[in-house]
Amino acid sequence: MNLPAIWAIYVYEMKRFFRTLMESLLSPVISTSLYFVVFGAAIGSRIDEVEGVSYGAFIVPGLIMLSVMTQAISNASFGIYFPKFIGTIFELLSAPVNFLEIVLGYVGAAATKALLIGVVILLTAGFFVEIQILHPWAMMSFLVLTCISFSLFGFIIGIWANNFQQLQLIPLLVITPLVFLGGAFYSISMLPESWQSVALFNPVVYLVSGFRWSFFGVADVGVGWSLLAIAGFTGICMGVVWWIFKTGYRIKS
Repeated sequence: MNLPAIWAIYVYEMKRFFRTLMESLLSPVISTSLYFVVFGAAIGSRIDEVEGVSYGAFIVPGLIMLSVMTQAISNASFGIYFPKFIGTIFELLSAPVNFLEIVLGYVGAAATKALLIGVVILLTAGFFVEIQILHPWAMMSFLVLTCISFSLFGFIIGIWANNFQQLQLIPLLVITPLVFLGGAFYSISMLPESWQSVALFNPVVYLVSGFRWSFFGVADVGVGWSLLAIAGFTGICMGVVWWIFKTGYRIKS
């Protein structure tokens, strides 16, 4: 294992993040505040509690998951796409660094950025509502796994994309709608029974449900199913990344 190479990639990506630290951290703070103004004040005034939890606190896990997923994808996809765009990826591929070390460097940095933003959102939410975390270790486990899995997914998108527009295509048209329809700001038990069954086909439901359980002890689906969903998604992403480097898909041409 070439640890200096992994560290070099990781540090380079983190330096890019810290060069725009104010923008990187200010944006989620403003977004979180706006969500609380819109959802917490407007909708929260009409809905006192959801499953015994105040509505303002209830939306915190979903809000964190929405930001973490989109940030992890965005950071990882841009991190690997830019070297491909300017051609420096060929220098990386010709260096004595294997694909696992490349992935660890880029995905590790993207996951770290997403994790930092998730923590910032959690701290920001604490200024608006009182937050309790019943299972802090489970909360951190779900958060870290989500950061890693969606960073892997973003890495795949960065390899697949042929232009900057395609980098935003899946996060905007797929991930964000799935999060909004996945119980991020409501419980799927509030839906009609037929729509509850449809919602269970949304993989984000399992991630948000498990993460919310770590906060309040309430969940739309079993925690075991949530863990299985995140583990399965991570495994699929790892398999796709392995296939990309084995075949050279869109990186050796």
